[in-house]
Amino acid sequence: MKARAADVRDISNRVVNILTGNDSGLDDSDEPFIIVAEDLAPSETVQLDKSKLLGFVTRLGSTNSHTAILARNMNIPALIGTEISEDWDGKLAIIDGYNACIYIEPNEDLLKTLDKKRIQDVQQRALLQDLKNKPNVTIDGTEIKLYVNIGNVSDVGMVLQNDAGGIGLFRSEFIYLHSETFPTEDEQFAIYKRVAEMMGGKKVIIRTLDIGADKQADYFQLPKEENPALGYRAIRICLTRKEIFKAQLRALLRASAFGNVSIMFPMIISLREVIDAKAVLEECRQELIAEGVNVGDVEIGIMIETPAAVMVAEQLAAEVNFFSIGTNDLTQYTLAIDRQNPSLDPFYDSHHPAVLKMIEMTVQAAHKHDCWVGICGELGADTSLTETFLRMGIDELSVNPGSVLNVRKTIRSLNLKG
Repeated sequence: MKARAADVRDISNRVVNILTGNDSGLDDSDEPFIIVAEDLAPSETVQLDKSKLLGFVTRLGSTNSHTAILARNMNIPALIGTEISEDWDGKLAIIDGYNACIYIEPNEDLLKTLDKKRIQDVQQRALLQDLKNKPNVTIDGTEIKLYVNIGNVSDVGMVLQNDAGGIGLFRSEFIYLHSETFPTEDEQFAIYKRVAEMMGGKKVIIRTLDIGADKQADYFQLPKEENPALGYRAIRICLTRKEIFKAQLRALLRASAFGNVSIMFPMIISLREVIDAKAVLEECRQELIAEGVNVGDVEIGIMIETPAAVMVAEQLAAEVNFFSIGTNDLTQYTLAIDRQNPSLDPFYDSHHPAVLKMIEMTVQAAHKHDCWVGICGELGADTSLTETFLRMGIDELSVNPGSVLNVRKTIRSLNLKG
């Protein structure tokens, strides 16, 4: 029951907000604000009004959780696992992301010091603007694709603004998390079509829904599980509830006629899953063709985020066009560490030799079958590993929008033959 306390608080807060006519849970205000909360679910995070939100601070949560990752994707400063107080409400505050702390009612000297840091930050970001329209090529001529991770149609503007080459991961599950019931085929088609058209022919890789674990939608009526990260989620739901899967796949295939759409299946552990998923996709394709609906050519890819997928990567590569390595879950499953557990943050090491070896093994297996490999996890934006990934032969990095130009700067500074 203790583990479900956050769920009970979430329901009660939502009921109160609806009854008081304050569905957002936030007071109407013209001023920008910092949210301080016990915790934020991924579904709540993506619905925050980014035009006013300066950042958020939560007492619970892990720095490796989906909520923290979404904050980085949305370019919103966030402090996770921080001691908070109700006395902060309504007071002037500053989040210092560099030192991982929040200052409440800072004095004049501190305000000046932090504002000077902010101005320096803005100037450094301005210098990166000179890298727009420049190729992602090292000094010795090695080229790599640089894409962006998004979770919403509204994020496409940031993709274009930061000069990314495409969308390496569209987290389609957030369409479901935004909805009160299963989104229809037509509703999904409208979203995918809009993204494809907005990207103007640039690649758009859309991951089929990855519901489960910490991403829950009540109307799915998923059973409570002792170990949800190891449970009924992602492709396991899709292959056992085909009516949900087919609605999404039909929408994706219809949208593929309006842009460069690729389809990616998450949480794969076996060749059988890939074959079964491709069979459902082909069934949807034939249905649409019979109905006279235009369908484009789509690349098919899978997420490599389990050690099992790494071990059979050569077999999997023969069935698909590309791999995208989800380093967050791959780290979790390789190290047997729950990424949602803040007490394990000191032990969570995405640079662990075993994780890096898994990535290297995946690249080697994929390239034997002309299957290209990208990274869409948090490590993609880790510039301390950019050279390592290039030497491994990684073909693409997909990062949060705010990291594109910084990663490009690193790529262009490298000389792999030097």
